[in-house]
Amino acid sequence: MDGSMVTVKGSKGVLTMELNPAVKLEVEGTQALVKAKKGHEKAKAMHGLTRSLVSNMVVGVSQGWDKNLEMVGVGYRAQGGGEAVTLNVGYSHPVIVKAPEGISFVVADNTKIKVSGINKILVGQIAANIRKVRPPEVYQGKGIRYQGEYVRKKAGKAGKAATGAK
Repeated sequence: MDGSMVTVKGSKGVLTMELNPAVKLEVEGTQALVKAKKGHEKAKAMHGLTRSLVSNMVVGVSQGWDKNLEMVGVGYRAQGGGEAVTLNVGYSHPVIVKAPEGISFVVADNTKIKVSGINKILVGQIAANIRKVRPPEVYQGKGIRYQGEYVRKKAGKAGKAATGAK
């Protein structure tokens, strides 16, 4: 603690965050206790949010965070890893996604991308940006999706043979 700044150090790195004035943080031994200050309108909401953010910081610097993405579609593939990943997802040009500081990519089987880092918010945002390049399509299911994500498919139009029209 340094005033309203919280710094968490671990084996994977260091994260800092500024506390909201509605809460205070007390460190007792190996535990960090977040307490709401009385008289603040949003103290209860900030208490829960701050507790989650500090907890995510502790997990991030000790174990790290990762998000897994998978690509579904004929010819869809990813190349690279580390600092940048190149996506071929049906456009006329490859899409290059560069990692900000503290984020790394691992590409496996040309269709699986692992985004990892110590900051949970940043890992989630970069994974969402990659997914936004080609979101799952509801008629055929092609696109970039989170691992294990279920994409509900629509039926589409019925053919002429199915309706009996000539």
